[in-house]
Amino acid sequence: MSNFKPDRSFAIELDRNDPLAKYRNEFHIPKDAKGNDLIYLCGNSLGLQPKITKDAIAQELNDWANLGVEGHLEAKNPWLPYHEFLTEGMAKIVGAKPIEVVVMNTLTANLHFMMVSFYRPTKKRYKILIESDAFPSDKFAVESQLRHHGFNQHEGIILWKPREDEELLRYEDLEDIMKEHGDEIALIMIGGVNYYTGQYFDLERITKLGHNYGAVVGFDCAHGAGNVPLNLHKTGADFAVWCTYKYMNSGPGSLSGCFVHERHAYSKNLNRFTGWWSHNKETRFNMRDEFDQLPGAEGWQLSNPPILSMAAIKASIDVFMEAGVERLFKKSIILTEYFEYLLHNLDHKKISIITPQNPSERGCQLSIQVKNADKNLHDKLTKSGVISDWREPDVIRCAPVPLYNSFQDVYHMVEKLKMILHA
Repeated sequence: MSNFKPDRSFAIELDRNDPLAKYRNEFHIPKDAKGNDLIYLCGNSLGLQPKITKDAIAQELNDWANLGVEGHLEAKNPWLPYHEFLTEGMAKIVGAKPIEVVVMNTLTANLHFMMVSFYRPTKKRYKILIESDAFPSDKFAVESQLRHHGFNQHEGIILWKPREDEELLRYEDLEDIMKEHGDEIALIMIGGVNYYTGQYFDLERITKLGHNYGAVVGFDCAHGAGNVPLNLHKTGADFAVWCTYKYMNSGPGSLSGCFVHERHAYSKNLNRFTGWWSHNKETRFNMRDEFDQLPGAEGWQLSNPPILSMAAIKASIDVFMEAGVERLFKKSIILTEYFEYLLHNLDHKKISIITPQNPSERGCQLSIQVKNADKNLHDKLTKSGVISDWREPDVIRCAPVPLYNSFQDVYHMVEKLKMILHA
């Protein structure tokens, strides 16, 4: 959409014609000391709470209070199969088959569990390729895996770097890395959407490249799940992990999602950590049977799931399913383009956008680079009632989330930024 206008009346018109506008009222919007809604553009860090979440958790608390252990079978949403209630909706959100998806553990724990199975180094092929500015937890995790297997963490990591004076990564450079080091790389592990720049990578292209050189390919989709159409099954990736507390609004520190491609669903040759929740459901409570692995992503579970956290995830997925995943992605493109248009319209030398301009190469996050790394601008934005976040050395990250952000949110944020820049 290119016929945007810079005035407030246009933002009001966009909101009036937005079929998803009503969902804003289904979330708790943080307020200032006077009771006015803050402009919340931080869903890339922590999503807002759906209003139905409180009742969803209360239901489980009530069933626990009234039923005790019998809630495993007799609760309104029985606890024993509870994680299964999340599978179909989660699979739709990330573009996978239900057999490929499970919700369990937390993000970096799941990343480690996946590397237990899919990082299988040899003396010659042991290196791990990650993007140079990967989220720190990913970097720490792969370093520790290298050490665990007896390799030097500095020699074992290969970095996909942007070119000098550039922020975004180029696929030609990745291809050059694979030509030079392809026979040494055991695992490519990339963040599906880079946390800093907001660059959404072509997961299918990366997967095909890695597989052509004999490497396993996995993705950390923490900034992608619920934000972009990941189409994980179609990418052919071996595995992926993601958190649910950002764009999926499940609450701070909530559980993680995990994808394992169906070609691995029935493999019993992959090394893995196991526990009783990865054992055959039919005989799980016989207790003394030998381990009988569940097929699919469920076969990577260890423990029975934390129901209260899953209740919040279930509530969020219910909102996603009602709103429609494709409709959300469509609104996200328009909302982000409008945000970009207004920022470019400021035409101020102190700020620039480093996120890709092509909508297919980004989600709803725009990373605003501030000249001379002046955090003071972000602090003033915060005081003006805009909740965004600052990432060192010089970026303000803003994410207009289609479920609860309005076009007027974006308009008013840019107006506040304009006032600060010209003060």
